[in-house]
Amino acid sequence: MADEKKFPMTEEGKKKLENELNELITVRRGEITAAIQEARSHGDLSENSEYQSAKDEQAFVEGRIKSLQNMLDNVEIIDSAAIAADEVSVGKRVTFKEAGEPEEAYTIVGAVEANPDEGKISNESPIGKALIGNKVGDKVQVVMDNGFSFEVEILAVALA
Repeated sequence: MADEKKFPMTEEGKKKLENELNELITVRRGEITAAIQEARSHGDLSENSEYQSAKDEQAFVEGRIKSLQNMLDNVEIIDSAAIAADEVSVGKRVTFKEAGEPEEAYTIVGAVEANPDEGKISNESPIGKALIGNKVGDKVQVVMDNGFSFEVEILAVALA
């Protein structure tokens, strides 16, 4: 069997996934089971939208549980402290600037943890891929999925 895909992430990201998994298993499963039982009590299941809705939600939750379990079984915790202090890696906060634009700062995280609204970008994103392995002072070419490219200068790197 082929090697399972590894999911690089920070310890914080792993804890969030563990908490979500625990919530789904200990709370949501019970709520959905109760909703299914309640809907069954209303009679004919063929025309029971509450029953179908609860079954759909059950399928979604069970799929998410399997997905989370797979990610947690194949997690690769990134110890960014073990990498040179000025080198960009998962778990580091990077400040960079494109010419003529304001400075930007993001934390590089695994794809599972990415959330640009929280200032977290994926190591698999075009910017993340371009920045990884580079150091303060480096000028890096970023190529977006649509082919557009631009250069940024790394101004600072710190543990997140």
